[in-house]
Amino acid sequence: MTLSQTCWIKESAFGIWFLNTETWRKRVLRVAIADLRRLMSAAPAAPTILDVGCGRGNSFALLAEAFAPSRIAAIEIDAALLADAQGQAGRCACPVTVSLGNAERLPYPDAGFDIVFCHQSFHHIVRHPEAMREFYRVLKPGGLLLFAESCKRFIHSLPIRLLFRHPMAVQKTADQYLGLIRDTGFRVDAERISTPYLWWSRPDAGALEWFGWSLPKRPEPTLLNLVAVK
Repeated sequence: MTLSQTCWIKESAFGIWFLNTETWRKRVLRVAIADLRRLMSAAPAAPTILDVGCGRGNSFALLAEAFAPSRIAAIEIDAALLADAQGQAGRCACPVTVSLGNAERLPYPDAGFDIVFCHQSFHHIVRHPEAMREFYRVLKPGGLLLFAESCKRFIHSLPIRLLFRHPMAVQKTADQYLGLIRDTGFRVDAERISTPYLWWSRPDAGALEWFGWSLPKRPEPTLLNLVAVK
């Protein structure tokens, strides 16, 4: 499979703009990395990290801060974002290499990374099983998958359908994502799973709180953060 043959849906113009805002960096990306770090029993020393779907590279400095990696490899399918990602790579505290490619056929050898980081990228991928098998392949034995993803309930909500672009038929619930990850061979312990119900991820966009109404006691998860072990 070549890059040109890969099925993917390019993000909307609004989405591409929003993913480069301070709101995204501080309220979404930084919060997710902090939650994933909390879920880890211990971080590998000077890990090698693969950032899947790096976009403009806003994650590089945050990953360097959280994990002190020896190096980061990053891959992005949208060629229009590579120049910005390479600029962020040049400003990072650790070495970063940025490549054009897709998650369904990663251009890296087996067992090459201590950590695979996939933040809000997986719901853009069409062939989920193939991509998850690639994540497993490129991790070292005992390596960690840091997975932070929006769930079907959120992606199918009206505001998200209006403002962003996604392959709607492949969206998954939190349980379905968890099943896929475990079926691939990863171990995911219950204490390594988080389902934050943040205001921006809810179909009401926080309106329930703004108007003083109570949140559902057992809402369907809109976000899934987890740490899986190969």
